[in-house]
Amino acid sequence: METYIKSINEGTNSMDLFDKKELVSIIIPVYNTEKYIAETIKSIQAQSYKKWEAIFIDDCSIDDSSKIIHDFMKNDKRLRYFKTEQNSGAAVARNKGVKEARGNFIAFLDDDDLWYSEKLEKQIEFMKENNYSFVCSYYDKIDEEGRNLGVVVKNKSKLNYNRLLKNNPGNSTVMYNSDLLGKTYIPSIRKRNDYIMWLRVIKKAKSLNTIPIVLASHRVRTNSLSSNKRSLVKYHWIIYRKHERLGIIRSIYLITHYAFKTVLAKFKYLVMKRKKR
Repeated sequence: METYIKSINEGTNSMDLFDKKELVSIIIPVYNTEKYIAETIKSIQAQSYKKWEAIFIDDCSIDDSSKIIHDFMKNDKRLRYFKTEQNSGAAVARNKGVKEARGNFIAFLDDDDLWYSEKLEKQIEFMKENNYSFVCSYYDKIDEEGRNLGVVVKNKSKLNYNRLLKNNPGNSTVMYNSDLLGKTYIPSIRKRNDYIMWLRVIKKAKSLNTIPIVLASHRVRTNSLSSNKRSLVKYHWIIYRKHERLGIIRSIYLITHYAFKTVLAKFKYLVMKRKKR
């Protein structure tokens, strides 16, 4: 049984505004981000590519996130809002967002991250010019106050399934063509559910192609779900063994690779943070 109720202030059907073939559906799970959600929405509204709908799935926030979203909805019919009946986690929220998506292109954005103004335009052009169905980009990192940390995360220009097992693209950079690939849904796992989605999408797309430009900013927060690195290692193990059904030797190798990259990234982050002081 579905666990969602639709906001009575959802807004006008965005399909009345744009053709489905050109529409980008942006999926944004929301949970207690009243401090950041307005800035995130503004970064969507600032896009040079205007043919989009933003689908907010509020996972029972107990702060003013809902109020802030609805305030923006009063003046922008492209914003849509749904709320869970009970806190269910980002995986369930993402699945609901994908189900409600009406656009040909499906993009994802975390509720505290930001997009550069040409994010959608550049990626749509990149996909069309090269006949790609699954793309991502470089991204940088900002702190809780929005200050740039001087860290840029880059992916290889082209990843297949085996390479993606060792690389997790930034969730807020990924977009795929649902007209070509169909919609992808994920199991209800609390962490790294976005990574499971990319592993499922790439099995259909065959490759994930990176536009070599920084188009998004990932906010590093002290108390976020992704800040507990030990827990993330555990969830990667679950993904490799339970969901991808990889052998134990290969899973150990991948976990070791992931742990090393995580430690190295943490070291680089601390170095940059010290330089910023």
